[in-house]
Amino acid sequence: MENFKRLKRELVHKGVIIDYYQDSIQVPNGNVAKWDFIQHKGAAAIVAVGDDGRLLMVRQYRNAVDRDTLEIPAGGLNPGEDKMTCAARELEEETGYRPMKIEHLLDMYTTVAFCNEKIGIYCGTDLVKTEQHLDEDEVISLEWYTLDELVDFILNGTIQDGKTIAAILAYKTKIEQ
Repeated sequence: MENFKRLKRELVHKGVIIDYYQDSIQVPNGNVAKWDFIQHKGAAAIVAVGDDGRLLMVRQYRNAVDRDTLEIPAGGLNPGEDKMTCAARELEEETGYRPMKIEHLLDMYTTVAFCNEKIGIYCGTDLVKTEQHLDEDEVISLEWYTLDELVDFILNGTIQDGKTIAAILAYKTKIEQ
């Protein structure tokens, strides 16, 4: 869009995984609006498919929604790390499985209204059992589900995480083509 102009970006708070800014934006009618902006370092996620076709999911507590959620493995990029490497690393750290084959499914922005977080989503197959390497604040349980079960969980509201919904539906579309 034309005629939108950022006049100023002020750091409000520097966080561990995000930085919070307030932007002053001149809108087309000449007024100046204050918009929140969250800068994120980027992330990757992976649909892990077992030899039997079931998908490996992680259940973990999420502070933002104050409950456990069922998700695909995911995490933030390390400095200099590409998204495919990050997806494979996060799968192994969170689940103790390493994908021998990995392919790109899609990229998505999580919340375009105020955040630039972009997640690369991959599909990993030919899983090899290794060891889980959880962060000291992570408590994760592993659960295996069929694709149909996970689609049902999306439709009945059990799964509400955006990256997980996008990933499962993209994977479903891929295998049906």
